[in-house]
Amino acid sequence: PKSIKVLKLRHAQVLQLLKVIFKEIATLSEEQLKNIGLNQVIYDAIKRGSFEFINELITCNPVIIWRGDKKGRTLFAHAITLRQEKIFNLIYRFGSRRRILIMLDVFNNNYLHLAAKLSPSFQLDQVPGAALQMQWELQWFKGIESMLPPKFGERLNENFLTPSALFTKEHKELVKEGERWMKNNTASCMVVAALIATVMFTTAFTVPGGNDQTGFPIFLGYDAFLVFIVSNALSLFSSSTSVLIFLGILTARFAEDDFLKSLPNKLILGLFTLFFSVVTMMIAFGSTIFILLQKRLSWIAIPITVLSIIPIFFFVVYQFPVLIRMVIHTHKSSFFDKPNES
Repeated sequence: PKSIKVLKLRHAQVLQLLKVIFKEIATLSEEQLKNIGLNQVIYDAIKRGSFEFINELITCNPVIIWRGDKKGRTLFAHAITLRQEKIFNLIYRFGSRRRILIMLDVFNNNYLHLAAKLSPSFQLDQVPGAALQMQWELQWFKGIESMLPPKFGERLNENFLTPSALFTKEHKELVKEGERWMKNNTASCMVVAALIATVMFTTAFTVPGGNDQTGFPIFLGYDAFLVFIVSNALSLFSSSTSVLIFLGILTARFAEDDFLKSLPNKLILGLFTLFFSVVTMMIAFGSTIFILLQKRLSWIAIPITVLSIIPIFFFVVYQFPVLIRMVIHTHKSSFFDKPNES
């Protein structure tokens, strides 16, 4: 479309203009840079995640990576505090490990202290659920920690706080909210899992069609009955497993580090087994309807069986987005690149 071509043309023109501006910036004095408010411009660009802006700026003037604002914070520091992953990796690749390690701001914070601070609200709001927000914060802190020598975790800032102590202080309320979110969701899922387990256990002893005089099920010779028995057993086992997993979550200690792997993994497994129990329960229901109606009202058996998919659909719509996001964030490799060693 013509509008897309126009936007692409404008985008290319803006990039060309930026290159010209950034080349001129390299020739300006420190006083002139302060007058044009370069520090604020850079901060705003990083805050908005303007990757191309920062990329062009660094490409045209690489030494600007080490330029500090009035708080002594560089582009790299802003990328950490504002939780901008792509910009962080861009600057990290351009920078040298040796210089990165020695940088401190005017408050005597090293980069691990900055990673320990609570993320801005506009970033946290993009992550659904307080527990996942806490996990995301831990991933940033642990990621920065893995890049630095152990001694950096022992450094004190001007408030005499180590990075770990600062992280605990900044995230005290988020831990409480994460615990509350986890317990509320777990309790709701546990009720559903317990209800399914109860129904499936009862159904196992009241099979469709009843039993004959010898005690064997009347429909034992039907293939659909075999489907019913297998799906009923799987639903009972998976729902019982789900109840036990959710019980383990409710009795967990909910320490900070538990939000990184332990609690998300338990919730992932609990939701997966719950989903499996719902699917197998509906398969058991569908096979039962098919058995009972296949002779007299065979035409209605298939539509009713198809309708049994509706609960599965709603489960997928309302629970799967959280489940998938947890799986991705819990088991993905680190999103941090490695810098040059020079």
